[in-house]
Amino acid sequence: MTTRYTRDNASGISKNHRDLLSRLHRDYPRPFKIDDATATLGLPRPKVRSLLRYWCARGWLSRIRRGIYITVPLDASSPSEWGEDPWIVANTVFSPCYIGGWSAAEHWGLTDQIFADVVAFTTSSVRDRSPVVKRTKYVLTRTPDWKFFSLASVWRNNVRISVSSPSRTVADILNMPSLGGGMKHVSEITGEYFAGEHRNDDELRVCLERLKNRAAIKRLGYVIEALNTNAPDIVAFCLENVSAGYSKLDPSRPACGKLVRRWNLQLNVNLGMGG
Repeated sequence: MTTRYTRDNASGISKNHRDLLSRLHRDYPRPFKIDDATATLGLPRPKVRSLLRYWCARGWLSRIRRGIYITVPLDASSPSEWGEDPWIVANTVFSPCYIGGWSAAEHWGLTDQIFADVVAFTTSSVRDRSPVVKRTKYVLTRTPDWKFFSLASVWRNNVRISVSSPSRTVADILNMPSLGGGMKHVSEITGEYFAGEHRNDDELRVCLERLKNRAAIKRLGYVIEALNTNAPDIVAFCLENVSAGYSKLDPSRPACGKLVRRWNLQLNVNLGMGG
């Protein structure tokens, strides 16, 4: 439904401004950039920049970050604080990207924990790996194009978002346990994955092979046995890929703890499984 501005709901806005704002509401129910607004409004870019600043100053638009805006519902009590779905923001600000890590684990029901921060993998060059946009903190990991595989499409407010599949989610957090909330939580997510409807041994194996990190494969093998999970084919695959040298169970923690020869792992964290 197209938002129409009237004298009652947008006092002080000229007819020309009302018409221009209505066009933005019609075409962009999601975040948009200056170039998008320029195309929609059919005005010179410098003029559009001035208009966007003017409208933001009066609460008729909200700026997500430099050069990116969202329209504000007319009944918003605090227009300056109005925000968009964080996944949609990520899809615009960090594009191309996909949602992963603990955020994807939450989406697929692999964890009951609630994380305020959003994990995203992006091909964009980012200086700040932990930016805060509209009061949401993002945890960003730069990744090459060839790692954009085993992704699913989900819809949020009519916007298509890429999110790692359940198998890819598990592979990613075994590869980088910090993005799963630490190795203890990663082991819990992994256990939920193998016990639930999303289990797909073949896809998980392919994901790990394509990520080309044998330490992640060793972690998986160890966790499967620590959980007493029935997955003999996956265990065999993991044993075939045990690399020389010891890897830390949790790479973000200091190198200490028991050495497990079977998996060439140093148990520098306690998973609480008796392992």
